Amino acid sequence: MAGPSQRKPSRALVNRVPAPVKIQLVESLDTVLAAHRAYLLGWNVGPPGGPDLPTYRSEVPHAPLNGVLRVAGRTPRDALAEARRRLDGVPRVWWVGPDSDADTADGLVSLGAVEVARLPIMTVAIGEAAGVPAPAGLHIAETIDLDAFVPAYARVSGIPAEGVAAAIDREKAFTGDGSVVRLAGRLADGRIVGTAVAWLSHGLLTLYFVGTQPEERRRGIGAVMTRAALDLAAQRGVRTAALASTPVGERVYGRLGFRTVGTFRLLTF
Repeated sequence: MAGPSQRKPSRALVNRVPAPVKIQLVESLDTVLAAHRAYLLGWNVGPPGGPDLPTYRSEVPHAPLNGVLRVAGRTPRDALAEARRRLDGVPRVWWVGPDSDADTADGLVSLGAVEVARLPIMTVAIGEAAGVPAPAGLHIAETIDLDAFVPAYARVSGIPAEGVAAAIDREKAFTGDGSVVRLAGRLADGRIVGTAVAWLSHGLLTLYFVGTQPEERRRGIGAVMTRAALDLAAQRGVRTAALASTPVGERVYGRLGFRTVGTFRLLTF
């Protein structure tokens, strides 16, 4: 499949609230996890490995953009040694989710890995998601201006200043089994105050880099950016959205209708 779209930006996305309708979630948790793996593998410039130990290496000095995606049929000791070899020299994380062998996380911790977070895996039927009011003056549209978009999400996601150029390069070279749509929320002066990356793969929407600039927080921008991504996916026939949330974001996504269906244990090693 082609990587990021090179179309011209679409017209502004308006906050359309679909009529309530009961939709049965048809995408399994396995599908959600496969879409997540497909997105992160789109950042990879190294050997991805096989299905027993898929890894991705972006060379961006930001741990979530280098890591291990699952372990199946390998001992924690063997998997840890191989992962360290592939990812030597970059900050990295290990996503231990429901698609890894049982007790993987505890086995890795016993070998020196450190658990840094537990992230809820959340999904929502798009047709049942709540509507949210848009803050005055906020204009949301697709963007292909990566030189402006990446620094905006880097500022709130923890990518250091010295890693922004590498992140821009990797975004420009992104290729994966799906399509990327990048949404920028701008004020009248043109400043990007909100970001969201919509990943359309495996028949569903997965969200990344949903963020609000610190000086504009507590205005509901993150919720509106999420809702805009849901509307865009619905226009393309997608019925289910998914994401891995921080504990703080869990409350915001819960108000939109997202529900927890699993957990990632995030480890450093």
